[in-house]
Amino acid sequence: MRLDKFLKVSRLIKRRTVANEACSAGRVMVNGKTAKSSTEVKIGDIIEIGFGSKLVKVEIIDILETVKKDEAKDLIKYL
Repeated sequence: MRLDKFLKVSRLIKRRTVANEACSAGRVMVNGKTAKSSTEVKIGDIIEIGFGSKLVKVEIIDILETVKKDEAKDLIKYL
């Protein structure tokens, strides 16, 4: 699955266009490397997102095309 779509589905970032802009600005890293929005992610990947001075680090546990809001937290594990 594309990184920008996963960020939206997992509710880490609210909209796909915002996820796309964050990737373009270099604020998103996958497995320690700066990632484009088109980067393919898989289970076990580590995603780091810079929100201002705060850094969010998560591991992908599951990948689904669509999920309900309360099930979205089951796709990731905060590190």
